[in-house]
Amino acid sequence: MINKQFTCIECPRGCVLNVEIESCRVVKVSGNKCSKGEFYAQSEVENPLRILTSTVLTKGLSLKMLPVRTDRPIPKSRVAEAAVNIKELRIDKPARAGDVIAENFLGLGVDLVATRDALKESPMNNEA
Repeated sequence: MINKQFTCIECPRGCVLNVEIESCRVVKVSGNKCSKGEFYAQSEVENPLRILTSTVLTKGLSLKMLPVRTDRPIPKSRVAEAAVNIKELRIDKPARAGDVIAENFLGLGVDLVATRDALKESPMNNEA
């Protein structure tokens, strides 16, 4: 049996969770002061998920790099693959915060969305 400690991030308390793990499964969680801690520990051990934030290169827009994020968490095991795919993306059409940049990203059923507006570059910006 393996024992691990996690700091719970589900509520402001930041409980230190003591988690007993056997065969990649949570057997027991202690140290949680609310019910969210047990769920958090189980998720972190058995199926860790992350919201991915990054930037996408643009061309001819007001921003050189467009900030993006996944609209829902993705498996932690796929974050590196997602980062490589994002690095290959290029945007040349204006985008507003919330616009979908890549639909069904990596076939995971999540969208990659813009988190900031990137509009057409104005002619004034080209005269420097």
